[in-house]
Amino acid sequence: MSSHSIDADIKVKWAEGQSAYSPSTPEELLLIAIDLLVRDRGSEAARSFIDQVLERFAPHPAIAIEPGAR
Repeated sequence: MSSHSIDADIKVKWAEGQSAYSPSTPEELLLIAIDLLVRDRGSEAARSFIDQVLERFAPHPAIAIEPGAR
């Protein structure tokens, strides 16, 4: 596992006000991104997007080729 930090200053303006975030880890950045995604697109759209992203990194089973088949 790599060790690194993030230096970011995120400012978001909403109709009802503004939010400011300063994540320092990938985990904090992800939580902020998910929060913003849910607020902007809604929970179902956010879940669909996250499922698509996670699907890209899911382990895929090896395809077995039967002997003699080509």
